[in-house]
Parts: sequence; structure tokens; C-alpha cells
Amino acid sequence: MTAERPEAPRASAIRPYVITRGRTESEGEPLSWESLVMTADAAFPAALQPEHLAILKQCEGLISVAEVAAHLGQPPSVVQVLLSDLLRWGLIVTRPPVPPAERADVTMLRKVLHGLESSL
Repeated sequence: MTAERPEAPRASAIRPYVITRGRTESEGEPLSWESLVMTADAAFPAALQPEHLAILKQCEGLISVAEVAAHLGQPPSVVQVLLSDLLRWGLIVTRPPVPPAERADVTMLRKVLHGLESSL
């Protein structure tokens, strides 16, 4: 009896430059990896690339550009180009990342975590 090996993730046979049609930069201001994206309330055209449709499926809730890239197994730069297409077509909406000044204080979070750990 042989043990079954877990299936290794497959690399896409389609090269990134084919997916983006040779484009290496997004049109307009590029989205940062922390930017949040979500599908807009618009009907999806039938003639979208499979990668665009996969992105729209991932963006049903708020998700970051980096997370979309990870779920699709594509480089973030490729996903940024595809997201700029979807943004230009009005199929997604974006929200900028939270500025560092508005983020939670890490020192305070560490103190809270330490307090919780010591109470266990």
C-alpha cells in the first residue's frame, strides 16, 4: 500500500505578460498592495478574461490587492494591472489603505496581549 502524496499547487501555464497583454504598469495611479477592493454594483460583461472573472469572484467582500494576488497565485504587479482594468470599467471600487497615523498603537496592543496571556 502506498501513501498518497498531497497534490502540489500547480503553476499557471499562462505567463504573466500574456495575462496583462504585455502591459507592465497599470493605467493611472497604481493601487498599493494594501488598498482594499470590492466589486461594484454593476453587471459583468460576458467578454472578460478568465483572470478578470476570478478577481471579481474574490472581491465580493473587501479584500486587499495583496490578498487577491495570493488567492490567484499571480504576482501582485499582474493583479494591479488587471485591477486597474476593472476599476476603469467601473466593475470594482477601491478604498485607500489606512494611513499609518490612524493605525493602532503597536505598543498598546502588545501590552493588551501580555495582559491577556498573563491572565490565562
